[in-house]
Amino acid sequence: MPQPIRIGIIGGSGLYDMAELQDREERAVTTPFGDPSAPFVVATLRGRRVAFLARHGPGHRLMPSELNFRANIYGFKTLGVEWMLSASAVGSLREEYRPQDIVIPDQFFDRTRGRISTFFGDGLVAHVAFARPFCPLLSDLAFEAVGRAGARGHKGGTYVCMEGPQFSTLAESHFYRRAGFDIIGMTNLQEAKLAREAEICYTTLALVTDYDCWHPDHDSVTVEMIVANLVGNARTAQQVMAHAVERLPIERACECARALATAIITRPEAIPAATRTRLAPIVGKYVAP
Repeated sequence: MPQPIRIGIIGGSGLYDMAELQDREERAVTTPFGDPSAPFVVATLRGRRVAFLARHGPGHRLMPSELNFRANIYGFKTLGVEWMLSASAVGSLREEYRPQDIVIPDQFFDRTRGRISTFFGDGLVAHVAFARPFCPLLSDLAFEAVGRAGARGHKGGTYVCMEGPQFSTLAESHFYRRAGFDIIGMTNLQEAKLAREAEICYTTLALVTDYDCWHPDHDSVTVEMIVANLVGNARTAQQVMAHAVERLPIERACECARALATAIITRPEAIPAATRTRLAPIVGKYVAP
């Protein structure tokens, strides 16, 4: 019997593949929300079956605001994923978070506009708890993996998720620092919200590429500056991911695993049949098809 696919990996800017993936097969997944960013690569990593997805698609062709977050997370859910490790490039808002450091954040602040970040609607309403947006158990494991990989890491901090694709203005960058935020990126918030609704444990490796424009040496953030650090970050991130995967599975004694248990507010008899069917992989254990 084939090993189940219980671990998902999302590769961000610079991390479009993983050299250690073995026994690869591409698996195209169709979802009610459209197509994911790319076919999933189902493979073996350190003895565990994983599903890898390049967030921005082949050749980095999708902007953050163009990502079909629902299709990506729904695809992982239908493959059987219970733990999701994400990697993404971020700017640093703190002097001590240096380029090529890795941050395991524990909070978000939303600066996006109009992005779809829920599976619900169309006659089915649910409100999941999101006070602690990252799985604490998986985050602990990821931070430990950072140390095992010999990387410089930081545990905790607030990730400001901005709309993009432009970088911050100087006024915005200084505002975020005065507010006490730590890193800034463009992608992870919607993933985390949808993973929570799908009862998937989620954490991210925030790979610092620059100091954002507040820093006197980085007052004009450029793609060239970022790409130069992405290469080193990608190598390190692959090692960290592999070390983390080695430690899975772990007991899911966290709120992620039962996020929907008390979140669905719509009366069962009022849920439209089409919505029940579409969301069966998400709500099936709580709402009969």
